[in-house]
Order: sequence, then structure tokens, then C-alpha cells
Amino acid sequence: MPGQRLYPYVGPAELRAAVRAEQAGAVLRTRDAVAAWLAARPEEEQAEPFTFVVLGDGVLRLAARRSEHVACAGGAPVLAAGEIGFVRRDGTWAVDTISNHSTGYCPDDVTSWPPVAAALDRAALHHPDAFTHAVLFRRCPGCHELNIVRDHHFACVFCDTDLPARWNAEP
Repeated sequence: MPGQRLYPYVGPAELRAAVRAEQAGAVLRTRDAVAAWLAARPEEEQAEPFTFVVLGDGVLRLAARRSEHVACAGGAPVLAAGEIGFVRRDGTWAVDTISNHSTGYCPDDVTSWPPVAAALDRAALHHPDAFTHAVLFRRCPGCHELNIVRDHHFACVFCDTDLPARWNAEP
């Protein structure tokens, strides 16, 4: 999708090297496709969040929760990545919880939301107006480690260097 940020994979190289085409997430373009995919999942799995990505084509891909985002994306860069939970409302599936929690892609919580919302809108899935749990990722300018900012404490957990206010997770 032109003009939108594509996030490269920034996680462990060995996970990316292990990606196989058959691991790629299910491409789900419609509410009916999402419903059929969810119906094929075991009931206990339906109750927990799934791994999701939105690739450069703007289409939602889903995989089981414990799947790596890079596998779900087939190793490709993404517009968004995180975890998504569904609930049945009025006889149809709707998005209940959604986050940008992906330590493999570390997407910005602000710029990665619009492609998620657009993919869910195209699939005619009811969803929240924003991430229900936004994760702040920052790369330490001192030791270069990736951090998850907790409680707005912008300090590296590895070396205590101040973390930048703006997203900078790309290497």
C-alpha cells in the first residue's frame, strides 16, 4: 500500500532462516473466510488471541497464537503485526482484543494501526477504534538492544540509557 511504512523483520536471524512457505498465515479477506478459519480451530484455541500480520498488499493473515510473526508473514516485511482475539456477537465473529505485540517486527503503535483497521474493514469485521493494548518498542541508542517501554519508563532495561520518545526499532 503506497505511502505506508513497511516494517522489516528485526528479530533473531535463526527464526527468519527457519521460515517455510507452508507456515505462512491463512490469507483472510472476508468475514466468511475468517468465520470458516475460526470454526476449524479447536474451541480452546478460539478463546485465546491469534498471531496476525498485514502484508504490503493490505490483506490480513492469521496463524495460531504461538506462531512466529515472521512465519505468518512468510518472511516478508509487514504493515502491521501483533495479536488478535475474537468473540462471537450476534451470531458473527468480531475483533475483541488487538495489539501490536510482535517482538519480531516491533511495529509502531501509531503507524501500524491504520493498515490493521483497513484490513478489518475490508473483511467486514467489527473491531475496536485502536489497539486495545498498544506496545511501545524502542531500540537503545547505547547498546542497540530492543526494548518494550513499560509504564512510560523510557530507559533501556539492559544498560539504563534513555530511550527516544519516537519509534526507532529498525536497525
